[in-house]
Amino acid sequence: MPGLRDMRVLMQLLFVLCLMSWAPVSGAADSGSAQEQAQRQQDQPLNNAPVWREVRKGENPNQTTQVRGVETNVLVQSQGETWRQIRNGPITIYGGWLLILAPLVILGYYLWKGPLKVHGRLTGRKIQRLSQWDRTIHWTVGISWVILAISGVLLLFGKYVVLPLFGYTLFSWLAVLSKNLHNFIGPLFLLAAALMFVTFLARNIPRAYDITWLFKGGGMLTGEHVPAGFFNAGEKIVFWVGLFLFTIIVGASGHVLLFPNFDQGRAIMQYSNIIHAVTAVFYVAMMLGHIYLGSVGMEGAYECMRTDGKVDEQWAKEHHEYWYNEVMKDRPGAGAAGTASPARAGAMKEGWKL
Repeated sequence: MPGLRDMRVLMQLLFVLCLMSWAPVSGAADSGSAQEQAQRQQDQPLNNAPVWREVRKGENPNQTTQVRGVETNVLVQSQGETWRQIRNGPITIYGGWLLILAPLVILGYYLWKGPLKVHGRLTGRKIQRLSQWDRTIHWTVGISWVILAISGVLLLFGKYVVLPLFGYTLFSWLAVLSKNLHNFIGPLFLLAAALMFVTFLARNIPRAYDITWLFKGGGMLTGEHVPAGFFNAGEKIVFWVGLFLFTIIVGASGHVLLFPNFDQGRAIMQYSNIIHAVTAVFYVAMMLGHIYLGSVGMEGAYECMRTDGKVDEQWAKEHHEYWYNEVMKDRPGAGAAGTASPARAGAMKEGWKL
């Protein structure tokens, strides 16, 4: 069939003509694109800004990942660089200086004043200040807090201190250990802190005489005797600002970081990390003073917490006179020299009884 054969030849010729007419345009476009890319590499080497802008937007329907969830289509998050600069900049620099200056101030005070000692003669008569439960919950909170503080400081400042001094192997081992301790001890600390808050709440209600104690700094600089209740104003600040406020902030922000499976985006976790780090640095600086006074900074304080929870009457009178007067009022006939008294303070009646 000659007609069919001629038709096939004609179609082939038309196809060839179409290819010939399109090839220069396509070649010119490809050539132009190649020339633009070549020129960009000369003017701005390794600058793939248009590609990365498209990646950062997260709006390309062809830009997908195998993981499904919030922000999984955002392969590169621009705010991450801002978070990194804040975390490795102001937080590390100013936070590091704060944690250096706080111990130096405490050391300077110790060298200047020494430990706060009882001025009068000890009577040998004891007052029950802290119950077994008080000491147990205090030590639980204290030990877990110290673990969190040390591990947190290593995670925040380790690559600036540990890594240059001891190298990658030890730093890696300490970083992994710190991360796991921080993650698992954190919830335990929050539970113990909640129990401690309930236990000591009644004894930390602010009183009018606390204002006088604050204005006079508890006599720590002048040596003046300033009466206080069961807890002085400084201890109440540690209770309300440290145990209550700072614990809530670091606990909430820490759980946002610890449980990313609740679909919080990277931006929320970055904000939480900054809040967590800033609050933790102030928390550590505050508690260094509390730890100092509760150990070597005040004569008799550590022994009371470590052993039987009892203090000498003279110690109670000099450091917590209002509480001492309340105890003496509830103990008729107390005061015979050399006799030990098992009676508890009146304020202790409102706490946990185990």
